[in-house]
Amino acid sequence: MKKFLVFVVLASVSFVAKAQEESIRFGAKAGVNFATVKGDSQNVDSRTGFHVGALAEIPITEKFAFQPELLYSSQGTQIDVTDFESKTKLDYLNIPLMAKYYVAQGLSLQAGPQIGFLLSANAEGEDSGQSFDQDLKDELSSFDFGLNFGAGYQLDMGVFFDARYNLGISNVFDEDTAEGDNVQNSVFQFSVGYKF
Repeated sequence: MKKFLVFVVLASVSFVAKAQEESIRFGAKAGVNFATVKGDSQNVDSRTGFHVGALAEIPITEKFAFQPELLYSSQGTQIDVTDFESKTKLDYLNIPLMAKYYVAQGLSLQAGPQIGFLLSANAEGEDSGQSFDQDLKDELSSFDFGLNFGAGYQLDMGVFFDARYNLGISNVFDEDTAEGDNVQNSVFQFSVGYKF
Protein backbone atom coordinates (compact mmCIF):
# COMPACT_ATOMS: atom_id res chain seq x y z
CA MET A 1 0.00 0.00 0.00
CA LYS A 2 2.84 2.38 0.88
CA LYS A 3 4.55 1.64 -2.44
CA PHE A 4 1.31 2.28 -4.29
CA LEU A 5 0.79 5.59 -2.43
CA VAL A 6 4.36 6.69 -3.19
CA PHE A 7 3.80 5.77 -6.84
CA VAL A 8 0.58 7.82 -7.00
CA VAL A 9 2.24 10.85 -5.37
CA LEU A 10 5.26 10.68 -7.70
CA ALA A 11 3.02 10.22 -10.73
CA SER A 12 0.89 13.21 -9.70
CA VAL A 13 3.95 15.42 -9.17
CA SER A 14 5.34 14.29 -12.51
CA PHE A 15 2.01 15.06 -14.24
CA VAL A 16 1.78 18.55 -12.69
CA ALA A 17 5.41 19.28 -13.58
CA LYS A 18 4.80 18.05 -17.14
CA ALA A 19 1.66 20.19 -17.50
CA GLN A 20 3.51 23.23 -16.17
CA GLU A 21 6.44 22.51 -18.47
CA GLU A 22 4.13 22.33 -21.49
CA SER A 23 2.58 25.69 -20.68
CA ILE A 24 5.98 27.42 -20.69
CA ARG A 25 6.74 28.74 -24.16
CA PHE A 26 10.23 29.41 -25.42
CA GLY A 27 11.01 31.74 -28.26
CA ALA A 28 13.39 33.97 -30.15
CA LYS A 29 13.16 37.63 -31.11
CA ALA A 30 15.06 40.25 -33.10
CA GLY A 31 14.53 43.86 -34.00
CA VAL A 32 15.73 47.41 -34.32
CA ASN A 33 17.03 49.78 -31.63
CA PHE A 34 16.82 53.56 -31.68
CA ALA A 35 19.33 54.36 -28.97
CA THR A 36 20.82 57.46 -27.41
CA VAL A 37 21.93 58.69 -24.00
CA LYS A 38 20.34 61.18 -21.62
CA GLY A 39 21.60 63.17 -18.66
CA ASP A 40 24.80 65.26 -18.79
CA SER A 41 25.10 65.08 -22.57
CA GLN A 42 24.61 67.69 -25.27
CA ASN A 43 24.06 67.65 -29.04
CA VAL A 44 23.50 63.89 -29.11
CA ASP A 45 21.39 62.13 -31.72
CA SER A 46 19.99 58.62 -31.77
CA ARG A 47 21.94 55.74 -33.21
CA THR A 48 20.19 52.91 -35.03
CA GLY A 49 21.24 49.44 -33.90
CA PHE A 50 19.68 46.03 -33.40
CA HIS A 51 18.92 43.36 -30.81
CA VAL A 52 18.58 39.59 -31.01
CA GLY A 53 18.03 36.88 -28.43
CA ALA A 54 15.92 34.27 -26.68
CA LEU A 55 13.07 34.30 -24.15
CA ALA A 56 10.74 32.14 -22.11
CA GLU A 57 7.14 33.02 -21.24
CA ILE A 58 6.06 31.49 -17.93
CA PRO A 59 2.30 31.73 -17.23
CA ILE A 60 1.32 32.64 -13.66
CA THR A 61 -2.42 33.10 -14.14
CA GLU A 62 -4.66 33.33 -17.18
CA LYS A 63 -3.79 37.02 -17.61
CA PHE A 64 -0.34 37.33 -15.99
CA ALA A 65 2.98 35.93 -17.17
CA PHE A 66 6.67 36.31 -16.37
CA GLN A 67 9.06 36.62 -19.32
CA PRO A 68 12.83 36.54 -18.78
CA GLU A 69 14.94 37.30 -21.85
CA LEU A 70 18.57 37.16 -22.91
CA LEU A 71 19.42 39.74 -25.59
CA TYR A 72 22.46 40.99 -27.46
CA SER A 73 21.80 44.72 -27.91
CA SER A 74 23.71 47.22 -30.06
CA GLN A 75 23.21 50.68 -28.54
CA GLY A 76 25.06 54.01 -28.30
CA THR A 77 24.70 57.48 -29.72
CA GLN A 78 26.10 59.86 -32.30
CA ILE A 79 27.14 63.50 -32.38
CA ASP A 80 27.36 65.71 -35.46
CA VAL A 81 28.33 69.34 -34.78
CA THR A 82 30.68 71.82 -36.42
CA ASP A 83 34.14 70.25 -36.93
CA PHE A 84 33.20 67.19 -34.84
CA GLU A 85 31.46 63.98 -35.77
CA SER A 86 31.34 60.86 -33.63
CA LYS A 87 29.51 57.52 -33.49
CA THR A 88 29.66 55.68 -30.19
CA LYS A 89 28.75 51.98 -30.28
CA LEU A 90 27.89 50.26 -26.99
CA ASP A 91 27.24 46.52 -27.14
CA TYR A 92 25.43 44.93 -24.19
CA LEU A 93 24.25 41.52 -23.09
CA ASN A 94 20.89 42.49 -21.57
CA ILE A 95 18.64 40.45 -19.30
CA PRO A 96 15.11 41.92 -19.20
CA LEU A 97 12.81 40.43 -16.54
CA MET A 98 9.36 41.33 -17.80
CA ALA A 99 5.95 41.07 -16.14
CA LYS A 100 3.18 40.75 -18.73
CA TYR A 101 -0.51 41.49 -18.31
CA TYR A 102 -2.85 40.39 -21.10
CA VAL A 103 -5.51 43.07 -21.46
CA ALA A 104 -7.16 41.22 -24.37
CA GLN A 105 -6.60 38.12 -26.47
CA GLY A 106 -2.98 38.35 -27.66
CA LEU A 107 -2.47 41.96 -26.46
CA SER A 108 -0.19 42.50 -23.46
CA LEU A 109 1.22 45.37 -21.44
CA GLN A 110 4.77 44.78 -20.20
CA ALA A 111 7.06 46.23 -17.54
CA GLY A 112 10.10 45.13 -15.62
CA PRO A 113 13.74 45.71 -14.70
CA GLN A 114 16.70 45.03 -16.94
CA ILE A 115 20.31 44.34 -16.11
CA GLY A 116 23.00 44.63 -18.73
CA PHE A 117 26.65 43.72 -19.10
CA LEU A 118 28.88 45.83 -21.36
CA LEU A 119 30.56 43.66 -24.01
CA SER A 120 32.34 46.35 -25.99
CA ALA A 121 32.44 50.14 -26.42
CA ASN A 122 33.96 52.07 -29.29
CA ALA A 123 33.87 55.65 -30.61
CA GLU A 124 34.92 56.63 -34.10
CA GLY A 125 34.66 59.81 -36.12
CA GLU A 126 36.44 63.05 -37.02
CA ASP A 127 37.64 65.92 -34.86
CA SER A 128 38.70 69.02 -36.85
CA GLY A 129 39.50 66.86 -39.87
CA GLN A 130 41.44 64.25 -37.87
CA SER A 131 40.01 60.73 -37.79
CA PHE A 132 39.89 58.81 -34.53
CA ASP A 133 38.91 55.31 -33.43
CA GLN A 134 38.93 54.80 -29.67
CA ASP A 135 38.16 51.87 -27.37
CA LEU A 136 36.03 53.23 -24.49
CA LYS A 137 35.39 50.05 -22.50
CA ASP A 138 37.82 50.92 -19.68
CA GLU A 139 36.09 54.29 -19.16
CA LEU A 140 32.55 52.90 -18.94
CA SER A 141 30.71 50.90 -16.31
CA SER A 142 30.64 47.17 -17.03
CA PHE A 143 27.13 46.96 -15.52
CA ASP A 144 23.95 48.72 -16.62
CA PHE A 145 20.53 48.85 -14.95
CA GLY A 146 17.26 50.11 -16.38
CA LEU A 147 13.47 49.76 -16.46
CA ASN A 148 11.49 48.55 -19.45
CA PHE A 149 7.95 49.59 -20.42
CA GLY A 150 6.09 48.37 -23.46
CA ALA A 151 3.34 46.43 -25.19
CA GLY A 152 3.11 43.38 -27.38
CA TYR A 153 0.76 41.48 -29.61
CA GLN A 154 0.90 37.75 -30.26
CA LEU A 155 -0.81 35.87 -33.07
CA ASP A 156 -2.27 32.40 -32.53
CA MET A 157 0.47 30.85 -34.68
CA GLY A 158 3.16 32.05 -32.21
CA VAL A 159 4.45 35.10 -34.10
CA PHE A 160 4.58 38.20 -31.90
CA PHE A 161 5.43 41.91 -32.11
CA ASP A 162 6.81 44.05 -29.27
CA ALA A 163 7.39 47.78 -28.77
CA ARG A 164 9.44 48.74 -25.72
CA TYR A 165 11.26 51.64 -24.10
CA ASN A 166 14.30 51.07 -21.89
CA LEU A 167 14.82 53.87 -19.37
CA GLY A 168 18.41 53.68 -18.15
CA ILE A 169 18.94 54.38 -14.45
CA SER A 170 22.61 53.66 -13.79
CA ASN A 171 25.47 55.85 -15.01
CA VAL A 172 27.06 54.66 -18.26
CA PHE A 173 30.43 55.99 -17.08
CA ASP A 174 32.58 54.13 -14.59
CA GLU A 175 32.67 55.87 -11.19
CA ASP A 176 36.47 56.19 -11.36
CA THR A 177 36.41 57.93 -14.76
CA ALA A 178 33.08 59.77 -14.68
CA GLU A 179 34.54 63.14 -13.54
CA GLY A 180 31.05 64.23 -12.48
CA ASP A 181 29.35 63.18 -15.71
CA ASN A 182 26.09 61.30 -15.24
CA VAL A 183 24.74 59.71 -18.43
CA GLN A 184 22.13 56.96 -18.87
CA ASN A 185 21.09 54.78 -21.79
CA SER A 186 17.78 55.50 -23.51
CA VAL A 187 16.56 52.93 -26.04
CA PHE A 188 13.38 52.38 -28.07
CA GLN A 189 13.06 48.79 -29.33
CA PHE A 190 10.77 47.27 -31.93
CA SER A 191 10.85 43.48 -32.19
CA VAL A 192 9.38 40.56 -34.04
CA GLY A 193 9.66 37.03 -32.76
CA TYR A 194 8.27 33.54 -32.55
CA LYS A 195 7.26 31.38 -29.56
CA PHE A 196 7.39 27.61 -29.91
